[in-house]
Amino acid sequence: MSALVADEIAVEQAHVDQVYAELVKAGTRAGLVEADGLARGRTDRVGTARDEELTGLFERDALVFHAARRRNALESQYEGLVFGRLDIDHPPKPDGEGDPEREVRYIGRLGVRDDDYEPLVIDWRAPAASPFYRATPVEPMGVLRRRVLRCKGSDVVGIEDDLMVAEAPPDLVVVGDGALMAALTRSRGTRMRDIVATIQRHQDEAIRASARGITEITGGPGTGKTVVALHRAAYLLYSDRRRYESGGILVVGPSAAYTSYIERVLPSLGEETVTLRSLGDVVDAVSTERLDTPAAAAVKGSLRIRQVLSRAAHDAVPDGPEEFRAFVAGFAVRLPRQTLDQVRSRALRQHQRNLAHDTVVQLLADAAYRQSGHPEREDFVSRFEDHLEVATFLENWWPQLDPREVLLWLADEDRLTRYAKGVLDDEERAQLLASMRLALETGVWSVADVALVDDVAARLGPVQDAPREERGFYEIEELDDLSSRGVSELGGRALPDRVEPAYTLTPHDARERLLQGRIGRPEDYAHVLVDEAQDLSPMQWRMLGRRGRYASWTVVGDAAQSSWPDAAESAVAREEAFGTQPRRLFHMDTNYRNAREIFDYAASMIRRSVPDADIPQAVRETGVEPVDGPLGPDVYASVAAAVERLLGEVEGSVAVITPSHHAAVLAPLGAGPDGRVQVTDPMSTKGLEYDATVVVDPDAIVAESPGGARVLYVALTRAAHRMTVLR
Repeated sequence: MSALVADEIAVEQAHVDQVYAELVKAGTRAGLVEADGLARGRTDRVGTARDEELTGLFERDALVFHAARRRNALESQYEGLVFGRLDIDHPPKPDGEGDPEREVRYIGRLGVRDDDYEPLVIDWRAPAASPFYRATPVEPMGVLRRRVLRCKGSDVVGIEDDLMVAEAPPDLVVVGDGALMAALTRSRGTRMRDIVATIQRHQDEAIRASARGITEITGGPGTGKTVVALHRAAYLLYSDRRRYESGGILVVGPSAAYTSYIERVLPSLGEETVTLRSLGDVVDAVSTERLDTPAAAAVKGSLRIRQVLSRAAHDAVPDGPEEFRAFVAGFAVRLPRQTLDQVRSRALRQHQRNLAHDTVVQLLADAAYRQSGHPEREDFVSRFEDHLEVATFLENWWPQLDPREVLLWLADEDRLTRYAKGVLDDEERAQLLASMRLALETGVWSVADVALVDDVAARLGPVQDAPREERGFYEIEELDDLSSRGVSELGGRALPDRVEPAYTLTPHDARERLLQGRIGRPEDYAHVLVDEAQDLSPMQWRMLGRRGRYASWTVVGDAAQSSWPDAAESAVAREEAFGTQPRRLFHMDTNYRNAREIFDYAASMIRRSVPDADIPQAVRETGVEPVDGPLGPDVYASVAAAVERLLGEVEGSVAVITPSHHAAVLAPLGAGPDGRVQVTDPMSTKGLEYDATVVVDPDAIVAESPGGARVLYVALTRAAHRMTVLR
């Protein structure tokens, strides 16, 4: 390190030391406020009025909540708190008085002020920080020099400068080759990094776009779409915290691996309140990563499945009574199956099934009265409604239905044949039947099932609780004993809290596992962010639409990477979810992830299948071409040799991306103690990136993937520095 650079680092270190000293004081102040709030709850208040007591409790809770949140923010931002500096040249005043002034602004993950309330660090989302991202040599916005500070904890370990003017003033030192390219050469880890220090102007425009309506961010692989969208979520919370923190922001990604990869980005930007979900986790009480076969997923994702689900939701329950017989008020009553079907049909025209109980009772009473010959309708109906046999009948004929139970009716071949008549052909019906029976065998839903559960839930309405009956002392004691033995009471069903792995499940346990938890009404959000949007099926768009009815949206995608085969049908459901809100489009055209050599290889492949693919420009070169070689008869040995070579060439992660029929053989490669090697399927790499990849048997990936060559394109664009393809 030259003496000049060392001197510049020392200058920045002095300021960073001052910031961290103030951070300690701010944390102490927040702790004192929190302690004061807690103390208020233990202090006798003057007066005994209930409203005064409630006011005191509210004040205490508010103090404790806000102080604790501030203290947590201060503690969590210790790493890399200060990452930028702007040197800004202000022109002389219009009257010509005074010399031009130079201002220094430090940019960081949150704002910090000194004892005189002067800013030591400006929050990156504040308007005053925008020149850090938007200034260019063409439009410098008054910026002379933009400096990025690389810190390890509270120590400044490096600096990189971008000069925004043609010639630097004599007293302005310029260091390094530019912050962006320095950042791009770093190795990838197991979690996504934020780009808050290296956001480019076109990315910043998308981040700070109007909060209203639909913001679409498109672009090819490696263009930073995902991380821009996440920074946008942090910016929305900063700019209108009351709206987006109270209403909530939902971030939806393609897989659990994806959500694990990005989960630290928003907290690193000072935001902990965003709801992060994969497509298999959107519906409460259902969580899964299992993927259907492409054929089964296509059936479940299509809008045609809605007619199948509608017929199921309107059908009689399995093994329910087919007629009603009782003596009511001295009269024999018999309601045959035809009458019961008419009652069910009339009730479902008026109400969701789980909310129609009272209407069903009234309709049954009317039908029974017309048959009975009783002279007084009011007396007969009153006795009918209170009749024990009526209550018993309704428990079996009109029970509260969990939507997952209705979906499992599709595992019955006779029922499915009735529901699918005129909607699905024989092959599609066979695919659906096999998939539902697999769920019953394993006790695990598929990702595509989650949207179907949500659709049925919207038709049935939420399960209603039965009126609570008073229990005797010994009944309560018995329930407590059940609880202590690890059994929970849920919807009238006792379920084991823990279930053995799927391969040891009995059919009963598998079914109980599928029905654990409780599904309520979908939560409404103020903003919905969807990544890898090109992969969503029409049914998944409808599922998200129920959660974004009053929301603004940020939608990220690239059509060339789509795994959903019918883009037109998906667009219909997507437009329905968005409604009539205004749209704005931001296009990212620079590939920051892949070395040019790797991306040229991938681009040449996708152009053959998708001639109009959105191909960005890769900005970085390594001088190393991808290795394209044979997959020998010993698959494990061939891949292991490629992995060993790559581990010696890169410092970070290596992914083996393989079709399903090689997965079991190659799985041991991912069991290393340092966690650098991962073995994964192509669909699970959506949104992820690695230092190096080994793509195994690309022809087989195309053959088994729902998107064919588009999914292979995803696999070929995951590597930042090195790639090996074994054919």
